Amino acid sequence: MSTERYSFSLTTFSPSGKLVQIEYALAAVSAGAPSIGIKCSKGVVLATEKKHKSILYDEHSIMKIEPITAHIGMIYSGMGQDYRLLVNKARKIAQQYQMLYDESIPTPQLVQKIAYVMQEYTQSGGVRPFGVSLLIAGFDSYEEKPYLFQCDPSGAYFAWKATAMGKNFINGKSFLERRYSEDLELEDAVHTAILTLKEGFEGQMTSENIEIGVCNKDGFKRLTPEEIKDYLANVG
Repeated sequence: MSTERYSFSLTTFSPSGKLVQIEYALAAVSAGAPSIGIKCSKGVVLATEKKHKSILYDEHSIMKIEPITAHIGMIYSGMGQDYRLLVNKARKIAQQYQMLYDESIPTPQLVQKIAYVMQEYTQSGGVRPFGVSLLIAGFDSYEEKPYLFQCDPSGAYFAWKATAMGKNFINGKSFLERRYSEDLELEDAVHTAILTLKEGFEGQMTSENIEIGVCNKDGFKRLTPEEIKDYLANVG
């Protein structure tokens, strides 16, 4: 039986047991720019491709890697508009936790709350699921432990050692399975993330068309174009 008659209803299951709007949201993620997350012994690395549709864009005004707290950062594949809303929600959740308990929100708790927000949008009338998947990296000082989570449009979330999302994510995951090792140093993880992006990269990779974020005990930060340029030179 065709799923067309169910495709416009968010709250109705198709005969195969699927919510078809979520399938469409996942398709939007798969068509998005590649994003990579790699957890290593002392931190987490996030990397993504940043496409400019025109040379007239001011590239400094559009950032895909966003800090949520001093020790948590986020990246996405899919629809940028939806991502901005989730970044704002995540920051608000983190701020409320900070004001209530006078300490930073643990990464797993933030992920759980963001996943709950995303799940709510799969069962409410008059809305649609978020067309975005998130990679959330954090380092919790009280446990001295790095975290890497993925949140999907359905509200499901998973902990990963390394993963890829977006365009060519299957090739990216295959590459990571071959290259990943649990004793990776942070520098090596950055190199591995760049090499993984290169697997399906179209054109010349430069410090202007990729973004890299690093999270460790010192906090979360975006690498500057100059720092990315040095890594690209070492990768060759």
